[in-house]
Amino acid sequence: MMDPSSQRVENGESFHKVFESWLIKQNQDLDQLVDASKDNNNRMLSPLIQRVMKHYEEYYREKSRYAKADVLGMLHPSWRSNLEDAFLWIGGWRPSMAFHLLYSKSGIQLEANLHELIRGISTGDLGNISDNQLGKIDELQSKTIREERKLSENLAKVQESLADTSMVEVSHVVSELMREQKGQLVEAEEEEEKIKSNIGKKEEGLLNVLQKADDLRLRTLGEILRILTPIQAVHFLIAAAELHLRIHEWGKKKDDAHARQ
Repeated sequence: MMDPSSQRVENGESFHKVFESWLIKQNQDLDQLVDASKDNNNRMLSPLIQRVMKHYEEYYREKSRYAKADVLGMLHPSWRSNLEDAFLWIGGWRPSMAFHLLYSKSGIQLEANLHELIRGISTGDLGNISDNQLGKIDELQSKTIREERKLSENLAKVQESLADTSMVEVSHVVSELMREQKGQLVEAEEEEEKIKSNIGKKEEGLLNVLQKADDLRLRTLGEILRILTPIQAVHFLIAAAELHLRIHEWGKKKDDAHARQ
């Protein structure tokens, strides 16, 4: 029977392959999205948007499956660079960041097409968001931030539980056993079961928070796309893919540079 640490390594390596496949798929989607943004054929845009969203859903479905086997590995993914890891929120991107991405891209496209907009020519991209759309986006952003805060509080409760009475008690008993055995980590069978049970409950709590965080990420993305027009959604998905792919590449280069020092 495989021990838990070996199982974690195998799961981590397996999901690393899933992640690399996801990057390849996202690059392919990006090429198609860029081509579609130039064509502006609305009949072709909706199927493409649905296909890209399906790829996001497949990725998170796989992530959930692997998380059930190794939630700790998913919260600190080895396939991410140190740069990416520094900005992770519960094992992934912060949902409210999607709104900052939307506003940033909207501002860039607004400035680029300002002359056309002044002349009353609709560009159709994110620089041409209506007041009605902005109202819906603002409402969704407020809702998303509330859910984020709730999940952050839930994570804090799970983290704080590491110092609850049962954990403090069992850590003391094991420490006493180690002192008796002159520092060797030798646990009585009863105490070992308590440790497994306690840590298992903490991991269950972490898994619950991670799954809810991933659900919020996916829902936020889908709800933003429903507010946008098809061509706006294409531009948003382009910006999201470009940011994710470039940050990953820059982070890897930075890590490689540090490793060579």
